[in-house]
Amino acid sequence: QVQLVESGGGLVQPGGSLRLSCAASGIMFSISAMAWYRQAPGKQRELVAIITGGHKANYANSVQGRFTISRDDAENMVFLEMNSLKPEDTAVYYCHDPQSYNWGQGTQVTVSS
Repeated sequence: QVQLVESGGGLVQPGGSLRLSCAASGIMFSISAMAWYRQAPGKQRELVAIITGGHKANYANSVQGRFTISRDDAENMVFLEMNSLKPEDTAVYYCHDPQSYNWGQGTQVTVSS
């Protein structure tokens, strides 16, 4: 049974930083691509970043240069380091396993002064 559990969300001021974590279980993590998505109120869920089993990363244009996705295969963890946060980054952030199409429960990120 696949389980994805996010943590690390919260309230941060514009220009601030947050680090999201996702703990995965029930998958062959080291060879799996993993992704972060987000969904803002009234908007569709969108891809933020994805990292392959070979640690190759791709980002949405809106976060390129500000966010960094990484993974720890020994701990079955994937991370999203978010810097220079903007109010438009406010959303629920979800961890996603594209192979099994499983989602975490989401963690709220709010960027506001």
